[in-house]
Amino acid sequence: MIEKPLTSEDVEFVTTLHGEEETSFVVLIQPRGDQADVLLRAIDDVAIGELKEAARELEEPEGKDARQPAELALEVSLAALRQAGSAAVGQVVEEHPLDKLKSVVDEAEADEVIVLTAPHYVEEFFHRDWASRARHKVGVPVLKLFAHSE
Repeated sequence: MIEKPLTSEDVEFVTTLHGEEETSFVVLIQPRGDQADVLLRAIDDVAIGELKEAARELEEPEGKDARQPAELALEVSLAALRQAGSAAVGQVVEEHPLDKLKSVVDEAEADEVIVLTAPHYVEEFFHRDWASRARHKVGVPVLKLFAHSE
């Protein structure tokens, strides 16, 4: 599960987590929507010292306007994973992302879930971040990684 396009560092990291073992990925991305609280994102930006990002939170597309950027982020990420030699498929998930994640884990008989996001300190503190919530839902180990920035 990702929230922005994978960087080359992200791709290298996730594709080498298990050494030489062959890996495949089912990538899910959720567009920014009404469920994503602008205030919480701004607090996270301030907490990690990204004041300019905090000021730009209102400029980020949300809801229906966020669908196209999410589709592009997914395409870029899948292409990068494939170029690194991994099988990769994915989809944009707009509703009930944890339910979709659970069904993907079951259908793919996944060994683990990787949640690759930016730090979300407020949500993490209250265990409302994707990784914490997924741990209670999917029935396989959930690895939380912080995405790189390019």
